[in-house]
Amino acid sequence: MRDGTGGPLIVGASQVENILEVGPLVEALRNAFRRGAVVPVRHHHAMEVPGAADATLLLMPAWQPGRYAGIKIVTVFPSNGERGLPSVMGSYVLISARDGRPLAVIDGSMLTLKRTAAASALAAKYLSRPDASKLLMVGTGALAPHLILAHASVRPITELVVWGRDFAKAERLAKNFDGRRLKARALRSLEEAVGWADTISCATLAKEPLVRGAWLRQGQHLDLVGGFTPQMREADDDAVTRARVYVDTYAGATKEAGDIVQPLASGALDEKQIAGELAELAQGRAAGRSFHNQITLFKSVGTALEDLAAAELVYETIRK
Repeated sequence: MRDGTGGPLIVGASQVENILEVGPLVEALRNAFRRGAVVPVRHHHAMEVPGAADATLLLMPAWQPGRYAGIKIVTVFPSNGERGLPSVMGSYVLISARDGRPLAVIDGSMLTLKRTAAASALAAKYLSRPDASKLLMVGTGALAPHLILAHASVRPITELVVWGRDFAKAERLAKNFDGRRLKARALRSLEEAVGWADTISCATLAKEPLVRGAWLRQGQHLDLVGGFTPQMREADDDAVTRARVYVDTYAGATKEAGDIVQPLASGALDEKQIAGELAELAQGRAAGRSFHNQITLFKSVGTALEDLAAAELVYETIRK
């Protein structure tokens, strides 16, 4: 809807969720990575909060000359839990790259959930086995259901297992999907769950590795989404060593993702061993899965290009 003054569209979370269906969003991301965009390094600012923990302001711009520009504004207020508020909140401002007009202000949190899941699905189209039918979801947070739906949209997923540190939450998430074209259950043993799966998707805040390379079997695809700082880790060095490694962007993953940064530092991974980034896969400049028994690993930390593509899709859908 318009803001009532003829200004930019104001798009709330529920509208974003309804508009951004997985299939069209995956294709929008593919096209965006093929076209490319200008994506400056994100701006990171510490903000003092009197009487509470310091907050963080993140600014993530991107633009495609002559088309659209945009910036995601994210705040992280660690003490918000004490106020009954989310710690992380955000908005996305979409702008015309032809004349600078503000076109839309879009809920940033739902936009991020949707585009993050779609990026994993896009990677899976290149990297997971076409016959992958068993999905393991590691983590039970807000992103988990979106990742499940995204992976199920690009592969014939018929069975789902959920693992979480809180088993009750894992059971609830599995129950929400059981019978919805999927046979779903929760498992207490992560080792057992990893050995069972064809695709393993992780979205956690783990500081120590959860998935062990010794548990992996041939032909699996490992989708690591949760670790977004150099100190965070979802898989160990052995998993990285055994897999053919891909990233969403070299610039982001080699600087911000502990699952890449730490193996690079230890020598378990050489930067030249990273087989490709999403843009190279989308443009055909990097090969995806080469053979059935290969283990593949995709590390996602997010890029402003994905936000721009998702915001563009929201705006153009509403304008129709």
